[in-house]
Amino acid sequence: MRNIYDVLEERGYVEQVIHEDELKSLLEKESVKFYIGFDATAPSLTLGHFVQIMAIRRLQDAGHIPIILFGGGTTMVGDPSGKQDMRKMLMKETIEENIQYFKEQFSKYLDLSQGKAIIVNNADWLLELNYVEFLREIGRHFSVNRMLSAECYKSRINSGLTFLEFNYMIMQSYDYLELYRRYNCKLQIGGNDQWSNIIGGYELVRKVERDSVYALTFKLLTNHEGKKMGKTESGTIWLDPKRTTPYDFFQYLRNVNDADVYNCLMLLTILSSDEVRRLSALEGKEIEKAKEVLAFETTKLVHGEEEALKALEAAKALFSQKGVSDNAPTTVIKREIFEEGVDILSLLSDIGLIPSRGEGRRLIQQGGIYLNEGVIDDIHYSVTLKDFDKGRIMLRKGKKTYHQIKIPE
Repeated sequence: MRNIYDVLEERGYVEQVIHEDELKSLLEKESVKFYIGFDATAPSLTLGHFVQIMAIRRLQDAGHIPIILFGGGTTMVGDPSGKQDMRKMLMKETIEENIQYFKEQFSKYLDLSQGKAIIVNNADWLLELNYVEFLREIGRHFSVNRMLSAECYKSRINSGLTFLEFNYMIMQSYDYLELYRRYNCKLQIGGNDQWSNIIGGYELVRKVERDSVYALTFKLLTNHEGKKMGKTESGTIWLDPKRTTPYDFFQYLRNVNDADVYNCLMLLTILSSDEVRRLSALEGKEIEKAKEVLAFETTKLVHGEEEALKALEAAKALFSQKGVSDNAPTTVIKREIFEEGVDILSLLSDIGLIPSRGEGRRLIQQGGIYLNEGVIDDIHYSVTLKDFDKGRIMLRKGKKTYHQIKIPE
């Protein structure tokens, strides 16, 4: 049986690692407890998080035990990594609600039964710390000069870094020490944007406990140009179907660039590496089949096979010019709203097809908005009952983004 580290490397997950050979040997010899942290900054995980979830799943399937750490404490401070401004401070109650949403989502993708995984919340130890004792025991191991050279802080020096945020690295590092002491956790994993924080924890455990522990980061979900994926004009691609519908989730992946198909298939699906290579080698119009497989397989993992089939059927119905599908994104609006008419910009904005009225005006002026396959060329166009056929209309943005509106009979 292949070493799980080799599998992760082949699939493209591995970005940076400390003591690679030692870690490979450890993963070969024993069941390793490893941890990954998630700050509860929103009520749902995202497509970007799903890369990490897939890596956790592969490690768990290989017999290793994930410690899923929710940042009830660290979220109250806020990670400055990748941010130009200080994160919005959340209330403790909001953080707790978000953690509950996270737990529900993780239960869909991982085996959280006893002995298979451990769920912890760093609020359990961070919120009870004695500040002076913490500084004396932990703070003395951190060099300010070195911390300021870390990318998560260096990028914020000129724009402003608060002392609150400056504490984040020490808090996350302490998590590793606490989990080592509680569970004999030997490995921390995370997205590559967490490298500085992860190294802080790795070094702290080695200094304080004088034991061998390890650090591993995974590739972020980026396109062939190095830009983060998982966002659209309308916003983030969420795993929660109430925030991003299974159809919109499917369509996002269905429309990735040809050059990104291989990477996405490797990171987001459980298809064999040989099958991924076969699909990615398709050329011309054939590559569209690979994109359809990518969208279907990932949607199936995230939302289940039934929703994936619905999304596939809806996409085929729309792109075959049938124009109507019960599985397309749909909004039901009261009939009387359209008796006097609704201006097109307000309608597009209300259903979330455009992020702003300004963007809607630009799209209309460029011929990018369609009503029942007819181009809308008037920014003052009023949608009325006469536009409906059998109680429905289909709005389209560009070539691929559809939204159906129904009115009760």
